[in-house]
Amino acid sequence: MQLRYNFRVYPTPSQQIELARAFGCARVVFNDGLRLRQQAREAGGKYVSDGELSRRLITEAKLTPERAWLGEVSSVVLQQALADLNTAYRNFFASISGKRKGRTLAPPRFRSRKDNRQAIRFTKNSRFKILDNSRLRLPRIGDLAVRWSRTLPSDPSSVAIIRDAAGRYFASFVVQSTDEALPPVESEVGIDLGLTHFAVLSDGTKVTAPKFLRRAARKLKRLQQALSRKQRGSQNRKKAVVKVARAHARVADTRRDWQHQLSTTIIRENQAVYVEDLCVVGLGRTRLAKSVHDAGWAGFTGMLEYKAARYGRTFGRVDRFFPSTRMCSDCGRINDKIALNVRSWDCPCGSYHDRDVNAAKNIKAAGQADFNDRRAQVRPGLVPAPRGEAVTHPDAAYSTRSVEGISVP
Repeated sequence: MQLRYNFRVYPTPSQQIELARAFGCARVVFNDGLRLRQQAREAGGKYVSDGELSRRLITEAKLTPERAWLGEVSSVVLQQALADLNTAYRNFFASISGKRKGRTLAPPRFRSRKDNRQAIRFTKNSRFKILDNSRLRLPRIGDLAVRWSRTLPSDPSSVAIIRDAAGRYFASFVVQSTDEALPPVESEVGIDLGLTHFAVLSDGTKVTAPKFLRRAARKLKRLQQALSRKQRGSQNRKKAVVKVARAHARVADTRRDWQHQLSTTIIRENQAVYVEDLCVVGLGRTRLAKSVHDAGWAGFTGMLEYKAARYGRTFGRVDRFFPSTRMCSDCGRINDKIALNVRSWDCPCGSYHDRDVNAAKNIKAAGQADFNDRRAQVRPGLVPAPRGEAVTHPDAAYSTRSVEGISVP
């Protein structure tokens, strides 16, 4: 499994200038490649190959007075910028053709020097090196001071240098890690995600939502008001923008660290984890948008998924249209729609249910194939029909059709 390890780096003022130059050159090459492909498409010409793009925008461009400064940075950075453009186009075409799952992706857009995030990437052939004195040596930039919070499991195949909106620099290493299967346990759990309680487990455990953004709202409001008073284009406004970005980065870092701890605990204590496949994008368009984004459900479920694969656990998603809230976890009766302010309800079978705990139990039942007593069977896949029943051979005795393995005349 390929994993990313992020570490904070502290470049000197001169190294920050070199990094800014590398960010700018990579951005220019990316924009030139995007512009060239757009012009070729509008003219109805032949598709520009990757090799032709590299030759025209890097090799030949360095010989011209307008792009001679491209030679001041590592060529690997420029090549990786074109690789990012090619990846963006491949993902876009795979999305509109239906080969890529999820939402339809937009075509690549031009990069701006005003973007909050700037990044460059070095690969093995660029000969970056981790020195014994805990520094990272990069071509044309020098030795960067890195704060190593943990050791890398293997030699990195690439490293990306990232500058975020708060002005912080990070080194993101891509390493190959072997799966570390944890000792098997008997417990399995279903998780119902919410706003009042971030997660409610099928065993009755309730995790209170920390609401990091809500807790920092007063400070963010003060910083935003101070930013609005600054004159556009002034140095004071730039400083105020960085202060707002740092406050938001602190909220995001705190949320991510908390979710990592919670997801690791759940994976270690359970052999199988089942969650509901929520439509976060749709919920983000409702009046609960701020609370939904503050919760960070998508990031949390993503952590559960990759940690389950890494540590030998089972992870499953239950269909978002499964009536986990309205179904009785004891008798399987599906009730009418329940308002959000109703946190508990009684079933005609005599069972009393906490809304969230009941939903977590149903999610666990729907994620397990052997929980048939709760009417939450997982629909089986199609079963191949015998040769004579599928009517795919001229020797078929009579015409039949196969529906999920059942022969019907």
